[in-house]
This record gives sequence, C-alpha cells and structure tokens, in this order.
Amino acid sequence: MRRLGVGSTGSGDRPLRAQIVVALVVVAMLIAVPLYLWRRPGTKLTTTAPSASASALSGPLALPRPSAELAASSPALERVKLGPVQKVKCGSSPAAAPNEGSLCDTLGFFEEALKKAIRETEDCAPRQKATGSINYVMTVDFPRKKLHVYPGASGEWRGKQARRATSCVTRAIKVPDWGAIQHQYRFYALAVLATYATPGVTPVPSGSPGLPSFD
Repeated sequence: MRRLGVGSTGSGDRPLRAQIVVALVVVAMLIAVPLYLWRRPGTKLTTTAPSASASALSGPLALPRPSAELAASSPALERVKLGPVQKVKCGSSPAAAPNEGSLCDTLGFFEEALKKAIRETEDCAPRQKATGSINYVMTVDFPRKKLHVYPGASGEWRGKQARRATSCVTRAIKVPDWGAIQHQYRFYALAVLATYATPGVTPVPSGSPGLPSFD
C-alpha cells in the first residue's frame, strides 16, 4: 500500500482507486493479446503472394495446340514399306549357287545398304494411281568385287520404270570395303520386296516374295 502511494493514514478511497487501476491494466492486456494474435500476418499469406506475382510475370498459360498443328508437326507417312530380306541363293559362282535361305550366311552390310538405298531413292520408283511393288534383287560377287541390283519377277512393277528405280538404288549404295566383309561363299543373291503406295495411303508390305527369276 505504501508503494502505491496509499498509506494507512490516508483516505479510504485510495485502496479502491489502486485496485481499479490494476484491474484496468489486466483487462487491457486480456484484450490486446488476442487482438495481436488475430491480426498477426500468417505465413500462408506471405508465401502465396510471390507465387501469384510469379505466375503473372510468366505470361498466359500455354494452350493446347490445335489438331491441325499437331498433324503438321508429325512425320510424313512413308511411301515405301519394305519386306524382310530374302536369301535367294549363294555358292561359288552365279552358275554354281545351290544354297538358299538359312544355308546362306548373313551379309549384314549389304542387307542394310540395300534397304537404306531403297528408302533414300523412293522418288525414282514409278508413280502409279494404284499401289505396286518392286522386288529388288542384289547380286554380290566377291571375286570380281561387283554388285548389281535389278527388278525380280516377283514384283508387280517391271520393265523400264522398274529398271530405272533399281539403277537409282545401285548408285545410292556406297562402295564397300570388300576385304573387311566376312563371308562364307563367293557369290550371293539377296532380295527385298518394296511396296509403294499412292499419295496419302500407307502401304502394307505383302508376304514374303517367291524366289525371283535370274533370267
């Protein structure tokens, strides 16, 4: 009571005034603390504000491309479809080549080179209104270091236009390193059936062609 300035000899209203002051301070604290906690900025608001501004700076959202644009960006349909490589025959010479099929070893270099050349020279093939095919026959002569491509009898297209296409394929094949290619026989004949479609139509290769004629 002495510290509050109220003595025992003073008037009786001084203790009551001191109690009122203490009570008002306590009430003010009880009101101020909840208000401070309620009005305090939360972490969620401070973190979401930058993300909103960042999205605004990044520009408009990307819209899905129209179907026409997707179709334009997709690769064009291939005009030519190739069948499997056929091992027509192999042996010591063109006249003495009794083996065929699995009896002939694989010439990976020439098989891949033939297929690659056919795809690269598809513009040399005839352009007809209907789907057609050319059976490309490649002969490989190791002793003479010579290869030749011509149209076999199993293809639907033969004659001058087919021979023009096979000439383009022959020129497109790079000169091989004959000494570096492993082989069991001295002469080989391979064949690949190429099916060409009209513009806008995807060709479907037919089944394995029969053995082409060497006449």
